[in-house]
Amino acid sequence: MKKTLSTIIVAGFVVLMTATFSFAEYAAAGAGNFPYFQLGCLIIGGLIIISLKYKFHKMYLGEVVGAFALYTVLIALFTAPVIETVKALVS
Repeated sequence: MKKTLSTIIVAGFVVLMTATFSFAEYAAAGAGNFPYFQLGCLIIGGLIIISLKYKFHKMYLGEVVGAFALYTVLIALFTAPVIETVKALVS
């Protein structure tokens, strides 16, 4: 039961982080420049993280949540609005 509950919590966190990423990118870039590739990578990475948590029950919940949060930040760094902001700051 504990294994299933922690997997459900991780799945919920993955869905919330993916939805937050989608909303932020839509607000920043608009519908015309939405980063579908990065969203796909985020979804695939979330599915992999969830399956690893389900398979290896010795992984702590905080480790898995932290790893996906860092993965989300990494994916967000390589989107067009963030790169344009960095270019503007450097110039």
